[in-house]
Amino acid sequence: MKVKVFDEDHEKDLEEAINSFLEEEDREIIDIKFQVSVAIDHEEQIYCFSALILYK
Repeated sequence: MKVKVFDEDHEKDLEEAINSFLEEEDREIIDIKFQVSVAIDHEEQIYCFSALILYK
């Protein structure tokens, strides 16, 4: 089993990164974990979209 971690500032960037990874080779996907984190720096909201893919 292997893992691949993705971390992007925008959800569309995460979507594109995951789709590109899935198109590279024929992999057996075991599970995908998704998480969103939000932080506030002064008045700016900072988002972190991440995913962990378990595959063979």
